[in-house]
Amino acid sequence: MSKRRTTSIAAVLLSGAVVASTFTAAQADTVEITPIEQVQGTGDTSPLVGQKTTVRGVVTAAYAEGGIRGFYLQSAGSGAQIPTEGSSAVFIYAPDDVASVEVGDHLQVSGTVSEYYGLTQIKAQSVKSLSEPAESIKPLAITLPSDEAGREQIESMLIEPQGEFTVSDNYSLNQYGELTLAMGTSSILPGEKLLRQPTDVFAPGSAQAAELGKENEQRSIVVDDGATLNFSTAKNTTVALPYIDSAHRVSVGAEATFTGPMILDYRYDLWRLQPQGQVIGSDDADIALHFEQIDNSAPQDVGGNVSVGSFNVLNYFTTTGDELSGCSYYSDREGNPVTVRQGCDARGAANQASFERQQSKIVAALSKFTADVVVLEEIENSARFGQDRDAALAHLVDQLNSAAGSKIWKFVPSPDATPADEDVIRTAIIYRNKAVKPIGESVILEDEAFDNAREPLGQAFQKVGGNQKTRFVVVANHFKSKGSDPKDGSGNADSGDGQGAWNADRVDQAKALVSFADQLKKSRNTQKVLLAGDFNSYAAEDPIRVLAEAGYVDLGAKADSQSYVYGGLSGSLDHILASPELASKVTGQDIWNINAIESVGYEYSRYNYNITNLFSSNQYRSSDHDPVLVGLQLNKKG
Repeated sequence: MSKRRTTSIAAVLLSGAVVASTFTAAQADTVEITPIEQVQGTGDTSPLVGQKTTVRGVVTAAYAEGGIRGFYLQSAGSGAQIPTEGSSAVFIYAPDDVASVEVGDHLQVSGTVSEYYGLTQIKAQSVKSLSEPAESIKPLAITLPSDEAGREQIESMLIEPQGEFTVSDNYSLNQYGELTLAMGTSSILPGEKLLRQPTDVFAPGSAQAAELGKENEQRSIVVDDGATLNFSTAKNTTVALPYIDSAHRVSVGAEATFTGPMILDYRYDLWRLQPQGQVIGSDDADIALHFEQIDNSAPQDVGGNVSVGSFNVLNYFTTTGDELSGCSYYSDREGNPVTVRQGCDARGAANQASFERQQSKIVAALSKFTADVVVLEEIENSARFGQDRDAALAHLVDQLNSAAGSKIWKFVPSPDATPADEDVIRTAIIYRNKAVKPIGESVILEDEAFDNAREPLGQAFQKVGGNQKTRFVVVANHFKSKGSDPKDGSGNADSGDGQGAWNADRVDQAKALVSFADQLKKSRNTQKVLLAGDFNSYAAEDPIRVLAEAGYVDLGAKADSQSYVYGGLSGSLDHILASPELASKVTGQDIWNINAIESVGYEYSRYNYNITNLFSSNQYRSSDHDPVLVGLQLNKKG
């Protein structure tokens, strides 16, 4: 899209300048002019729907390309105050005329009033330029209303949002060019800038959880790109993604500062802020926000003399799709397979080239992860492909050692006894051999509670140079996911209380885990136990409560960040819980926000999906879950 304007609307209009025109007011038309405020009215729909009308105003935003196919017109001289008789601006749907319209033009428009999925608009039949000067429009400096009526009152107007804004969601940024901001801070969770998952802090189904959910909706506002493009569609992959590139990230939790005005818009059932022109790329002149760049180059120092972490490796499969029959794929914009979609047991990369990109990010992240013991989730169970069960795990450890330049990492071997029917993904444990040493064989819990999940893996460790007093047990976990609602009326059906589907099974898995940990305490002669991994349960949900009632302390719950972002809400599905005997030894904890807060566009799985090359062999978006880390002070005297 060519950029026709070189100055902002504020600069054009405050100077009193207008675009030259061949029409005077008298020449333009002799029809009756209806104020835009009367078109909008004071309700949620226009009182003039279906009627033909003629309005005059100044163009505040125009979109010749990108699918919106129209422009915004605002009453001359408006904007200094909130209008009382109806909004002072309206959207003009004018696909045949918008290409000749520029921001700052003074226009007369005739057409039919309608409501387009909640947005008042005029479908233009005539667009004429006016030559006389228009009184200046001042972008309305306002704290965005949180209620529908307040937003309707200024629908389609040019505004300068006031107050603090924090990025709360970026999942659709590489697909629809939109992101979500959280306004201000929570009144329910003092100081909270993000939109928190209600069941991460309040009991599922509680009035408090419902109230937080309502507040989250009120604090949300979408920032769009002045287009309706789906960047996943082949014809749109040559249009550079808005706002981001490989060096400029828009991260959840980042402060967003407005550097110019935007249009308050309503489309696709959500209130939005539209730029004054379509945003193409990360340095477009129409970008009206600055995003803080969050530096998460390494996790925080958690202290202690031993550290333990959890890391989801996002379906790390050394067996690639092209080695199997029946696989279908997600492909890049040129049709090259990138990741396995379905049809076979592989779940990761489609081919070796894609796998190497995935591996480069995981190795980069794990190499910077300071944990001495790391629980892994979503690594290939190589036994399902006729190989040694630990083949993929061994390969990952080899790659980590190669990156380190020495053999600092080892993996916990599978036990002799393994379940007969396991998932294609599994849990695993790796460790730094100069920090800790394994005690005894690893143990896999075989319990029918885990028939639809990954069986827990337990391993005892002892600090190198320490005695039995420095011994502890780590249990790796990956509970049943929240998706694929059975809708059968059972305790596993999504009840709508915020816990998702399969909650009853996750509760059973938590109970079985407690019994398993008790057995390991006896067999490994220690009361110090850590339960770590992806529990697919937020901190206040039933499975975590089962563990808490058994005496385990959720260490991640003390951190000031969360491990997962879903639907614009932040919470922790990943936890490290300590038995009371070990909780007293904790020196610090951190959730290393390198994955969940970043756009999915940076994943290896989105390589070459757009003309903007977002891929880098760094830690950012190496997975969709953030790693969790705790420090322990383990002494010979207990």
